[in-house]
Amino acid sequence: MDTIFHKYKRLLKRIIFFIHIVIIIGFSNKAIAEDLHIEVRQAKIPILKELAFNPVLRIKITNNNSVTLKSLSLITSGTTNLQDLKSIGAFMSGKDSAFIRSRPFNITENISKVIELKGKMKLDPGVNYIWISCELNSNADILHFVNINLEEIRLKGISDPKIQFDADQTPHRMGLALRSHGQGGVDTYRIPGLATSSKGTLMAVYDVRRGSGRDLQGDIDIGLSRSFDGGNSWEPMQIVLDMDNWGGLPQKFNGVSDASILVNGDDIYIAGLWMHGVINKEGEWVENLTEKSTDWNHQWRNKGSQAGFGVKETSQFLITKSTVDGKTWSEPVNLTKMCKKEDWWLWAPAPGRGIVMEDGTLVFPTQGRDREGLPFSNITYSKDSGKTWQTSNPASHNTTENSVVEYEQGKLMLNIRDNRNRIEKSAANGRAIFYTTDLGNTWEEHPTSHGALVEPVCMASLYKHVYNSGNSNNSVLLFSNPNSKYQRINQTIKMSFDGGKTWPVKNWILLDEGKGRGYSCLTSIDEHTIGIVYEGSRSDLIFQKIDISEYIK
Repeated sequence: MDTIFHKYKRLLKRIIFFIHIVIIIGFSNKAIAEDLHIEVRQAKIPILKELAFNPVLRIKITNNNSVTLKSLSLITSGTTNLQDLKSIGAFMSGKDSAFIRSRPFNITENISKVIELKGKMKLDPGVNYIWISCELNSNADILHFVNINLEEIRLKGISDPKIQFDADQTPHRMGLALRSHGQGGVDTYRIPGLATSSKGTLMAVYDVRRGSGRDLQGDIDIGLSRSFDGGNSWEPMQIVLDMDNWGGLPQKFNGVSDASILVNGDDIYIAGLWMHGVINKEGEWVENLTEKSTDWNHQWRNKGSQAGFGVKETSQFLITKSTVDGKTWSEPVNLTKMCKKEDWWLWAPAPGRGIVMEDGTLVFPTQGRDREGLPFSNITYSKDSGKTWQTSNPASHNTTENSVVEYEQGKLMLNIRDNRNRIEKSAANGRAIFYTTDLGNTWEEHPTSHGALVEPVCMASLYKHVYNSGNSNNSVLLFSNPNSKYQRINQTIKMSFDGGKTWPVKNWILLDEGKGRGYSCLTSIDEHTIGIVYEGSRSDLIFQKIDISEYIK
């Protein structure tokens, strides 16, 4: 009997021990679960062709104990076409910033409505970030949308973890990485312009900054990319303005920058600013420059460009022309002596695009520095189809890059970058807006100037899109810039249906919440579709096309 009693006693002790262990584990899991916090947020950035990794979701896991990630269940409902997707993956990152590819959890090319990514990854105590990323197929239609959401997350030893979802579940717009840092051996691509030819060809122009991302002076040419299918694919880059080793100086002392493009029927013009050598801060041209010389100055700094017309006195305004849909380009013509006032320190293109008025007048937005070196904004126009050009009076001072539209017949509106906004962050922060009825001989400030369209001091694009409504043509003004007073973030398109008097929030389209250099340019692709090239957070130059038919109904 004693033997049986002791046997049951030992068994009872074991049962009590296991119950104790289960209770401890239960309380331990409860403690872990209570200390665990999961947040899911959609990144408000475009999904780009030509990039292998595009962050879609950020999963933030905060825990006080080590836990192990077992699997993630994702749903793709809301994606326009699953065949646009090549792969979907999950990656661990220690930073809440621009997507940094680090520890892969799992990647799959088996795309379906529900995707399960399985693995085993230990999450350290503290804050962990998991990024859900996707890659697009090369034939993806960039008018489509991508929508990927988290359905379930499984962690070892934790059942039914609570997840806090971002209220904004807006699908991602697709796009294309038009030019990227380092592509083709070029350090940086910047300063976009965009236009549509009479044959429907999209033409994007930009700085090809070979040696560094720095502004002039440097080894910089004007590049051109063309698309014949509405921006889904693009030809290889061609160079359209390159002063090479002009005057016996190395290319890094013959830079061309700040392109602006204008389409007039079969005639296409590209303007750019050329610097030959270096004019130092005292306003003197530096002699005996060689490839090893490190001299540098900028046309907007101190006395980096001066009064006069010569290449050793002031930066030069060049223009080239194509009559064959951008396939080939003429030798550049120097308009400096024709248009610049001799006592101005600088006369330059305002990058982006020019327009053709209803009466056939060609208009480029331009900028410069007056006889005191103070920046100004104005226009340059031709009334004889580009044979001769004239420069207007300044619309405003302490302003620079600008964009122009003919918002009513014979009336030009200039939307202008204003240096005062570096300090002005109150309700008075905003683009300077002026208009003229006499090609810039006189200017009036628009009622919406300084207040309607905020800016962090950056180039922006203003564009007039014409569409048919019933039996008549109507138009909408489109504006794009970084929608912030403080940083070049939140690249946004805004629309005005009343000639720029109001820009309702309901007509805003956020393209990229991330930080970029912020320059942009808009064009019409067809009656219901617009295109934009901008300096975004994911690539030097991003192209996107947007169906605005819902807005213009």
